[in-house]
Amino acid sequence: MSSNRNVSGWVVTMAATGINLILGLIYSWSVIKAALVKDWGWTNTEASLPYTVCVALLAFMTVFGGRLQDKFGPRIVALTGGILFGSGILLSMFATTPFTMVLTFGVISGLGMGFAYASATPSAIKWFEARKKGLIAGIVVAGIGLSSVYMAPLANYLLRLSTVENTFLILGIIAIFFLVVFALILRNPPAGFVPVAKQGRPVVAQSDDYTWKEMMKARPFYLLWMTYLLSATAGLMLIGHIVSIVKVQTNSDKGFWIVVIFAIFNTVGRVLGGFLSDKMGRTTALLMVFVIQAINMFAFSFLTTVPTLAAGIAVAGLSYGALFALFPATTADFFGIKNLGVNYGFVFTSWGIAGIIGPILGGMVADITGTYSASYVVAGVMLLLAAMIVKFIKAPHKVA
Repeated sequence: MSSNRNVSGWVVTMAATGINLILGLIYSWSVIKAALVKDWGWTNTEASLPYTVCVALLAFMTVFGGRLQDKFGPRIVALTGGILFGSGILLSMFATTPFTMVLTFGVISGLGMGFAYASATPSAIKWFEARKKGLIAGIVVAGIGLSSVYMAPLANYLLRLSTVENTFLILGIIAIFFLVVFALILRNPPAGFVPVAKQGRPVVAQSDDYTWKEMMKARPFYLLWMTYLLSATAGLMLIGHIVSIVKVQTNSDKGFWIVVIFAIFNTVGRVLGGFLSDKMGRTTALLMVFVIQAINMFAFSFLTTVPTLAAGIAVAGLSYGALFALFPATTADFFGIKNLGVNYGFVFTSWGIAGIIGPILGGMVADITGTYSASYVVAGVMLLLAAMIVKFIKAPHKVA
C-alpha cells in the first residue's frame, strides 16, 4: 500500500511533536533548581540530582519503550508514559528532601518520559521516505526544544506567584492532560505501507533492517554511541545550570530569559540540523556541529555580559538541538526503520550517560570553585574527540 499525500503521517508527526512539547518541561529544570537552592537551601549538586536521574532513566527506558512500541504500537506506550511523567511531577509537590525528589521527579517522571519519548520520533519517521527522515526527526524533536520557550517563563511565573509545591501541582496536571490527548493520536503505518516521494519520484532505497542484536555486532553502532555521549555532555551541562551560570558570569537575575533563548535556538537547530543532513549527509553534518560547539565551549568562560552570554547560549542551543535530529536519522539510515524504536533506544542510552556526567560535572565544579570554567574546558575537549571519531563512522553492510 502507498500514500501520495500521506495525511496520516503528518497527523502522527504533529501529535508526536505535541508529546515532545510537554516532555520538554524537563529543560526548564534550571529555573526550578534555582528555586530549590534559594528557597530550600539545597546545594547545586543536590538540586541537580532529580534532573540527572530523570535524564538517565529517560535514556535507558527508551530502549524498553522503543521495543514495546515496535511490537505493540506507540499509542499504549505513550499513554503509559504520559500518565507516569505527569504523576511524577504531581508527586514532587510532596517531596521535601533531595532523596524524595529523586524518587518522584527523577524516577517516576523519568520512567514515563522514556516511554513517551520512545513512541514519538520512530512512529513519525516510519511514515516517510528516506529523503525526509532528517527533516521529520527534526520537526518531532523540535517540540522538546520549543517547550522551554513557554515552560521556563511559566515555571518562573508560578514560582513568583506561589510556591515550589504549587508549581509542581500545576505543571503535573498540564502534563497528564495533554500527553494523554496526543498519545491517543499516535499509530504506526499499516503493514505493507510504502511512502511515495513527492511528484512521483522513486523512493530512495531503504537500508537493511537490523535487529538490535545484529546492530550491536556492528562497529558503527559503538562509534555512534560514543560520539553521542561526547557531544551531548556540553548541552546537558548548560541546560541544568543556565540560570546559575548567568548569575555567576553576569550577576544577572534574568537567567530564565536565557533559558528561553537556548530553547528557541535548540528548536531551530533540530529542524535545521535534520534538513541540512538530508542535503549534505549525516556524518558531514555531525562533524560540523561538533567543531562549532567545541569552539563555543572553549570561549564560554569569557562571556561575562548578558548579550555575549546570550550569543554563546544561542550557538550552544543550535549545536545541541541538531544532535536530536542527526542521531535518529543516522540510526535509521544505518540500521533500517523496522526496529528503529529499540535500535535508537540503544543509541540514545549514550545521551543518558551524558545526562549524568554533564549536570554533575557543572554542579561539582561550581560548588568547589565558584565558577563553571573548568567544566567548559572538559566539554570542549570531549567535543573535539567526537569530531575525531566521526571521521571513522561508515554505514554498515549486511552480509547475506
